[in-house]
Amino acid sequence: MKIVDAADEVALRALYAAGWEAPEHVRSGVSAILRAVRERGDEALVEYTRRFDAPSASIQSLRVAIPSLAEAAASLPSEIVRGLELARRRVAAFHERQRPRDLEHRDPDGTVSALLVRALDSVGAYVPGGTAPLPSSVLMTVVPAKIAGVRRVVVTTPPRADGSVNPAFLFACALCGVDELYAAGGAQAIAALAYGTATIARVDKIVGPGNAWVTEAKRQVYGVCGIDGLAGPSEVLVVADSSARPELVAGELIAQAEHDPLARVAAASEDHELLERVAALLDGPFATACGRSEIVAQVLASRAFLVHATDRAALMAVIERFAPEHLSLQVRDPWSLVPDVSRAGAIFLGDDTPVAAGDYIAGTNHVLPTSGAARFASGLRTADFYRTMSLVANSRERMLHDAATLAALARFEGLPAHARTAELRVREAG
Repeated sequence: MKIVDAADEVALRALYAAGWEAPEHVRSGVSAILRAVRERGDEALVEYTRRFDAPSASIQSLRVAIPSLAEAAASLPSEIVRGLELARRRVAAFHERQRPRDLEHRDPDGTVSALLVRALDSVGAYVPGGTAPLPSSVLMTVVPAKIAGVRRVVVTTPPRADGSVNPAFLFACALCGVDELYAAGGAQAIAALAYGTATIARVDKIVGPGNAWVTEAKRQVYGVCGIDGLAGPSEVLVVADSSARPELVAGELIAQAEHDPLARVAAASEDHELLERVAALLDGPFATACGRSEIVAQVLASRAFLVHATDRAALMAVIERFAPEHLSLQVRDPWSLVPDVSRAGAIFLGDDTPVAAGDYIAGTNHVLPTSGAARFASGLRTADFYRTMSLVANSRERMLHDAATLAALARFEGLPAHARTAELRVREAG
């Protein structure tokens, strides 16, 4: 694998490419699906579910009964049950600490200004169920919503070919207190959540990761309902120095590569020798030892980057230009770099913190910004399940003091009726 210089803008163009833009066939295909579900409801939803996922799907099979926790646990290996329970506890603890609160200020004249925090009424969580089913995504999306106090939390996930839902999803839904579960996936599920059907009532916001069709569907329904963001393919950047173990650096690149053929993976270092050792691992059997080798090979062939930086400034510039979903700092003193990092979805420090910890049991959220969105967006958090309202209560003293200024500003902007609302309130005082 080739090592490129951090100053080589041409070689790194694909690494720094940012923004979500689906191919035309995806955009038009999603638009047609959304329109069909909006117009024909359950009929269209079932039609697409039969075409893409489960040939025997019916309107009756859309709603999936969530079993009791004990019943759901009985269908899984005990270590998976314990693992998901541990993950839920840690996710709950981390997101509980994020709860926002009302803010209120009272001025000396008695005027009150406040910010009121209110939970969303309903949320739809999309959980992928393709080649790598992700019950962990149930925890990451549902637990913060429940902590926020969302009244109705709905999960949609693609059914398996026989129409059933993965048992691990059933357990995760039972564990997290999901209110409704539906066996529907793809853009058609996003349409049902956004517009509503006879079976699935519309939601206020849709969260969770998905493929290009799901992500494009979320983009197109934004405005009808809220979304958490546009999650593109997985990304990782490993920043390493001479103290790093090459197999740990290479291992993180391969771990993200196995997610998706369109994943972007990179390692950057001032140590050229380290990068050479990483390259040798990626070019050898180490890269395919864990399985999913076809997907990994596609990523390593065209979407993997080993970047040599001449100094720390060049190294930090790689981070800021990429704005990676996952940033792994495998250096002697990782804490020394943290204050200079402003663009990353999640940061993982040191040899003992694999990115996979954040995917499962660290307690932090694995629904993260990709495609350069870490420049302006954050990972899923408890605040995403609230909205805020401002409140103002003028004192009489404040109203009398502000009336003339308020009226002048309104008339300056060509809004005389606005000005009159201030003047009417002080006329009696004149």
